[in-house]
Amino acid sequence: MQRNPEHERLNGSGPEWKLWGPYLAERAWGTVREDYSADGQPWDYFTHDQARSRAYRWSEDGLGGICDREQRLCFALALWNGRDAILKERLFGVDGPHGNHGEDVKEYYWYLDSTPTHSYMRMLYKYPQQAFPYGDLVDTSRARRRTDLEYELIDTGVFQVDRYFDIFVEYAKAEAEDVLIRISAFNRGPDPAPLHLLPTLWFRNTWSWGWEDESPARPRAQDASSPLHPDRRVIRCEHETLGAYELCCEAADDLLFTDNETNVERLFAGRNAAPYVKDAFHEYLTHGRGDLVNPGRTGTKAAALYSRDIPAGGSCKVRLRLRRSSPGAQDPFEHFNEVFDLRHAEADAFYEALQPASLNDDERNIQRQAFAGLLWSKQFYHYDVEKWLTGDPLQPPPPQERQRGRNHQWRELNTYDLISMPDKWEYPWFASWDLGFHCIALALVDPDFAKAQLRLLGREWYQHPNGQTPGYEWDFSSANPPVLAWATWRVYKIDQAARGKGDHSFLERMFHKLLLDFTWWVNRKDAEGMNVFQGGFLGLDNIGVFDRNSPLPSGEHIEQSDGTSWMGMYCLSMLTIAMELAVDDPAYEDIATKFFEHFLYIADAMNNIAGEG
Repeated sequence: MQRNPEHERLNGSGPEWKLWGPYLAERAWGTVREDYSADGQPWDYFTHDQARSRAYRWSEDGLGGICDREQRLCFALALWNGRDAILKERLFGVDGPHGNHGEDVKEYYWYLDSTPTHSYMRMLYKYPQQAFPYGDLVDTSRARRRTDLEYELIDTGVFQVDRYFDIFVEYAKAEAEDVLIRISAFNRGPDPAPLHLLPTLWFRNTWSWGWEDESPARPRAQDASSPLHPDRRVIRCEHETLGAYELCCEAADDLLFTDNETNVERLFAGRNAAPYVKDAFHEYLTHGRGDLVNPGRTGTKAAALYSRDIPAGGSCKVRLRLRRSSPGAQDPFEHFNEVFDLRHAEADAFYEALQPASLNDDERNIQRQAFAGLLWSKQFYHYDVEKWLTGDPLQPPPPQERQRGRNHQWRELNTYDLISMPDKWEYPWFASWDLGFHCIALALVDPDFAKAQLRLLGREWYQHPNGQTPGYEWDFSSANPPVLAWATWRVYKIDQAARGKGDHSFLERMFHKLLLDFTWWVNRKDAEGMNVFQGGFLGLDNIGVFDRNSPLPSGEHIEQSDGTSWMGMYCLSMLTIAMELAVDDPAYEDIATKFFEHFLYIADAMNNIAGEG
């Protein structure tokens, strides 16, 4: 394969080009981690309406955003068309009780491009010029039956006569810690229209919970603009472990500052501990409350304000640069466009070398955008189950029901990693079998990341002491289809084909963790010892008559042909891995024979379930 700069960044030993990326969730509200209720209903406990005013405990969300790999400092775009009831800071959608087909995001956005190191990224968001129809979407969706079509944003009529903006958000890295940002807004409608853009920079709230290990010192952002450069404004950010960064904002109208703190007065009729709270920018724009932004021009949340009137068919562009603070740094906008052109050309070269010559242009675009969807869907995932169950020292104690409720058997699980998500809005949490499929595709563009993802699920802070691999956030004990052995082998072979040599260390490490998981399956999911498996979500995303995760009312259990087939496949994958390892270590020959025999037991059970053969 022809080498290019993106390959060198992936394989080099220099600066960590993946330090910054699209690791910001699109939805933190309504998630299990933010749910401290007694009844375990996260959509009711932390709603979209509360999200603009309430500090998150475990994650952050934003529109087309990025953050560092530990989500200490976040950047995203906020928008206001002059008509919306709220500032558009995050994507909106409905949950199961409010929608007729379960969770459903009611927005239009596309991930258009990304390299594996996120040296270049591009996405598109379509923003209506009419007031966003939040109430109509909820009321109409709730009224529809499951047999009806979903009620989508386009059905509300807000896009009539093309009255919307196309908002393109692009990122290009000059260096590993130097990110150029270009926001382009196009008025697709027949008339001039106002648009307020607020590129926003904020710190994840780690200081309100009472744990010293999470927040040694409170970070801060402040206005560092210079009167010598009236055409640009600068927000300087300081964090004890991340260091100092600055956001340079070309031709901004103003800078706004507040704190990423809960508005207790609005949500709970209490008193705010600080005068400047999370929803200050919303109040400033939609209600003219200038008294709610910090006149001292400092805080833990800041934004650059661009208010523009865009003519029909016209556009506006905003240029920013987020980089590590350095004395004597070059002009932030010198060679700005050239860097974008270079990184885009390198992205073209990376995918040209990857894609087969047999693909036509449409097929190349489809595959490249599919990779972009995967790469944009990485997310910083933080969840310490022990702390979550116990509660935080500076917060009210959780209800006692939680001690025997969701995930209480997973106190050892403590995540603080970048993970590939099924979807950062509908499923902003990892699911083990989804991740197995993701890794096979990711191995084509970034095999090291794919291998690291699979290893992660077998680490001691993920895998249960009994050997089970966690299922997914809603219920880590859920038995999802066991595809990780198959995914391990496929990733190994893809990596071997690309590099000419197999990573035996990766394969062996995975094999030992998979042995623990396989043993859990045999001991826990073959109740009668007949090699027929049951219990758990073991289909192909199909819906059954019974909830297979719950006991049946009279004590029966369902013996599942699909679950048993997955276990047959598990045996064959483990057999294949053991045979590969046996080439260098004959000790694996015996274990290979064991999995071959176990497959025969399962096959015989499926073909002779009545014991008559």
